Amino acid sequence: MNRRTLPIAVACAMFAGIASYAQGDAEPALPKVLIIGDSISIGYTEPLQNILKGKAVVIHNPGNAGPSSRGLANLDAWLGDTAWDVIHFNHGLHDLKYVDDKDENATSKETGHLQVPVDQYAKNMEAIVLRLKETGAKLIFATTTPVPDNPAGPLREPEQAKIYNAAALKIMKKDGVMVNDLYSFALPRLKELQKPNNVHFTDEGSKELAQQVAQYILIALGEATGQRNEE
Repeated sequence: MNRRTLPIAVACAMFAGIASYAQGDAEPALPKVLIIGDSISIGYTEPLQNILKGKAVVIHNPGNAGPSSRGLANLDAWLGDTAWDVIHFNHGLHDLKYVDDKDENATSKETGHLQVPVDQYAKNMEAIVLRLKETGAKLIFATTTPVPDNPAGPLREPEQAKIYNAAALKIMKKDGVMVNDLYSFALPRLKELQKPNNVHFTDEGSKELAQQVAQYILIALGEATGQRNEE
């Protein structure tokens, strides 16, 4: 299976598998972790599942979460009726890319515009956080990973990643959401972890991101367990 795609049928089957596993008699159900994000998160989901095997059930939202507008529109469907313990989420890399009037990828400012302007991105992220907090899950926001100079594909400007991250971080601070700063984690090691002239990461780079994500999820799971023990 292509690491950059997660067929909807497969993802739905994985979602269904959570319920059947939770009802098994052989051992207690593992904590359930939902990953919401684009192709970067799709790339690190499989190694993340391997790292957390036996510790948590890790599920990625069906397909590519894309921009925050798509996330907001599909959030209820992605959450379903599962009682998630941890939700690790991100939007930004698609918000800051340039698209034309038909919402197709654009390679210049003359032929396109930002898919979701930063002010609207902030409003979308605020709404997403409010909805996610209703689940009672421990939340982790992952900052958008760096955009290299002259990346292949649609126009993306490196400085926009910092601008969109700053807008999101204001919301996370206000709402008390844990932050996994993947931007700062990856920035000093882009030549080592990222594909040349590409926003995507190599297989080894995705494994490194998975290790970082796993650390934060384990911290969040420990906090969630502590809260349950106090109740």
